[in-house]
Amino acid sequence: MGIDPGTNRMGYGVLEVRHNTVVCIAMGDIELGRLPDAYAKLRRIFEQVSGLIEEYRPDEVALESPFFGENVQSMLKLGRAQGVAMAAALHKELPVFEYAPRRIKQAVTGTGGAAKEQVAAMLKSMLGVEYNPKRLDATDGLAVALCHYFVVTSPLPAPSHRKSDGTRGASASWEEFLARNPERAIKNKR
Repeated sequence: MGIDPGTNRMGYGVLEVRHNTVVCIAMGDIELGRLPDAYAKLRRIFEQVSGLIEEYRPDEVALESPFFGENVQSMLKLGRAQGVAMAAALHKELPVFEYAPRRIKQAVTGTGGAAKEQVAAMLKSMLGVEYNPKRLDATDGLAVALCHYFVVTSPLPAPSHRKSDGTRGASASWEEFLARNPERAIKNKR
């Protein structure tokens, strides 16, 4: 299952592998924009993600990690939405993986700077899914699931992704990175 966290609309997609063929089982979005406050949205995310997990019984859940933007308040809200979706998966004892937005776009379209419409068109081509061009959160959620499938089945080392147990894929920890690149460390100037 892939999830594209959001505070107004959260997309999801569920894939199944049948005899080495990837099939879209479900995709959609959870409308959050009309809820009265941030806490009602977080409660709805938890309930809906828990319900989707119960309905589709995925083996793993992949989420798009928050991107770094200039609006700190938006980043905090998005991080909360992601955290609640993650908590719902962890509550069901499912492994959780995170992927950066550029990595997801690159996995699906071949370029990390692809527009949402390009991602949706590629998913239509690859999986035969229909989509609403005005509601691309669903295809974004499906793209997260497909990215995870590609990373898991790829014989090449995976780019940075973090599992729920805190371990990483092929990328090293910060400590290992700094040990190999001491000139990149920021010195504490107290």
